Amino acid sequence: MRVGIGYDVHPLVAGRPLVLGGVRIEHDRGLDGYSDADVLTHAVIDALLGAAGMGDIGTHFPADNPDYKNASSLKLLEKSVAMLVQAGYRVVNVDCVVIAQEPRLHRHLAAMSSNLAHRLGIVEVNVKAKSPEGLGSLGAAEGIAAQAVATIDEA
Repeated sequence: MRVGIGYDVHPLVAGRPLVLGGVRIEHDRGLDGYSDADVLTHAVIDALLGAAGMGDIGTHFPADNPDYKNASSLKLLEKSVAMLVQAGYRVVNVDCVVIAQEPRLHRHLAAMSSNLAHRLGIVEVNVKAKSPEGLGSLGAAEGIAAQAVATIDEA
C-alpha cells in the first residue's frame, strides 16, 4: 500500500468557466490556468502520481505543451491512471477537500465524486467542501484550492 498527497490552487478570474471535479459550476468567475484549471482534479492527479513515486502533474502535463492548453483535467486524470496501471498499481481510495469562500459547493459534491470515481475505476471518491471563513486570499474569494490523499496498491 502506498499513500500520496496532492494540492493545487488557482486564482479566480472573469471570463473563464469554473470547473471542479469535472463539474461546470455556474459562477461569475472561473479558475485561471493553462488547462481547465480544475484544482480538485489536479490535486487528485498529484496525489496519485506522488503515491506511485512518479513526480507531479507538471512533470507529465507541462504548461508549455500546446496539447494541454484548455485541456480537460478529467482526460489528464485518465492518462494518469493509465500510467499507474502500466506501472503495476491500482487506485484503492481517494479523499479530497475543496477550499472555497464562494461559490457554495455542497450541491455539486456528489457529481464531482461520481466523475472522479468513474475515471479512477473505484466505487466512490470522498469529496468535501470547506470554507476558509473569510481568512486570507482564499477567504477573500481570490481563488480556490484543493487537497487530496490517495492510496494505491500493487495490481
